[in-house]
Amino acid sequence: MADDAPERESMEFDVVVIGAGPAGLASAIRLKQRAAAAGAELSVVVVEKGSEVGAHILSGAVLDPSGLDALFPDWRERGAPATVAVTSEAFKLMGPSGSIDLPVFAMPPMVKNHGNYIVSMGNICRWLAGEAEAMGVEIYPGMAASKLLWREDGSVRGVVVGEVGIGRDGRPTDHYEPGMELCGKYVLIAEGVRGSLAKQLIERFALADGREPQKFGIGLKELWEIRPEKSRPGHVQHSFGWPLSNDVGGGSFLYHYDDNTIALGFVVHLNYKNPYLYPYAEFQKFKSHPEISALLEGGKRIAYGARAITEGGYQSVPKLAFPGGALIGCSAGFVNVPRIKGNHNAMLTGMMAADAAFEAIAAGRAGDVLEAYEAAYDASPVKRDLKKARNAKPLWTKFGTLFGGILLAGIDLWTNTIFPGFSIFGTLKHGKTDAAATEPASKHKRIDYPRPDGVLAFDRLTNVSFSGVNHEENQPVHLKLKDPSIPIDVNLPQYAEPAQRYCPAGVYEVLTEEGGANPKFQINAQNCVHCKTCDIKDPSQNIVWTTPEGGGGPNYPNM
Repeated sequence: MADDAPERESMEFDVVVIGAGPAGLASAIRLKQRAAAAGAELSVVVVEKGSEVGAHILSGAVLDPSGLDALFPDWRERGAPATVAVTSEAFKLMGPSGSIDLPVFAMPPMVKNHGNYIVSMGNICRWLAGEAEAMGVEIYPGMAASKLLWREDGSVRGVVVGEVGIGRDGRPTDHYEPGMELCGKYVLIAEGVRGSLAKQLIERFALADGREPQKFGIGLKELWEIRPEKSRPGHVQHSFGWPLSNDVGGGSFLYHYDDNTIALGFVVHLNYKNPYLYPYAEFQKFKSHPEISALLEGGKRIAYGARAITEGGYQSVPKLAFPGGALIGCSAGFVNVPRIKGNHNAMLTGMMAADAAFEAIAAGRAGDVLEAYEAAYDASPVKRDLKKARNAKPLWTKFGTLFGGILLAGIDLWTNTIFPGFSIFGTLKHGKTDAAATEPASKHKRIDYPRPDGVLAFDRLTNVSFSGVNHEENQPVHLKLKDPSIPIDVNLPQYAEPAQRYCPAGVYEVLTEEGGANPKFQINAQNCVHCKTCDIKDPSQNIVWTTPEGGGGPNYPNM
């Protein structure tokens, strides 16, 4: 269907925000705060593709409260759901049967967690949404922003949201609704990691020119209810090592809430070389470690999900402002990898963009480039912190994530702490994209993974049922192949078709007849948890993630 085929209603706002995550909600709240302080009227709308605010939010999470402090200095009195302060922490090097505790006192101050809170970011966002609505922000959940709208001068004018009822054949069904056009003086893109609109904007406006390629990881997470005697409210544990080999970046996180539940997660950096590596199976294998299995014994898993993580940091942040809007939060990528934190930076950048947009609107402008946002970021603690941590990821990649890379990264973080921004390494480059890092299968051996026991370890489809995922089945597949022949003709012979393994939800399968004849590539789009890993890691860059109908995808509780 052509973009101009259906007639749509149009609504005008001062600012349109795409995504009700921490960045999007912080920006909307900040806009309303600035308007109230100036005695001005300002219309702000936030659209969210999840069925409700928080449905698609998945994060560890240990929250640095600096973002909340800047947005609401009285957030504690307001009842924000951040009540479990970090009381103890551990860093471990894991081996197959034991671990070595690394001295916390020797860690660079940046990576320590004193003063932080163990939270559900889904619940934080639900709370922020309530605060935003009380201030007059309009929030539309279940509304996917599927298309960009343009002014005659080429600037972004708005988005199309809420188009539903297109059948699998691409034709309107009896339930077709054309959606609405939401237009604004500025559009803030807060889609999260590898957002489909952000990708288009980065390419159209060459926002990544002169930057290093963005890097990513995949984070897999389960919530467990454990036996009360094993609960340690406020305890934080991070580890690296087993079961990952030295040339594969990543590690685990383990956070104790105050209600006998824990967040147990595993991160695999997506620049791994071996196409046989299976991140989900690495996570399930990790739970067989004696220390982890002892903690989980007698407990039960209550939720599962997965999400890509932006890891490029300082070198990979694109130009943030474009004609008519800006990238905020993980749409641009502000995660500090050694800290394993980005939510506070998402909120802070959302507020910076909001300040720039408010001042532009107050000056009678619309649709131009918010250069004040770029300037605010350049002078911000967000950029300063990312600069201090800029070499950790490249050092892990070059020297491995065990002793060499970890030791050098630790020294570099200490150097950057003592002499802010200075490094003996300068600023290292990332080099290849994560897709290009994938090597041919002929260079690697298959990896044998233990079968899930159904007690501690689970198969993917069983776990996906704990994500609450759901999609309307009679809609076009939202995972597009640029060339349908590539999975079987290129990726299967050259890379053993890694989509079968890097997807944490079992979306991609290679089906064969008896004896392996006539392979066929199948996409089970209804399983998709919107992690975007396929869009990132496919070695042929043949898979394009697009938004399904609004309300589709996971429905995460407390994640």
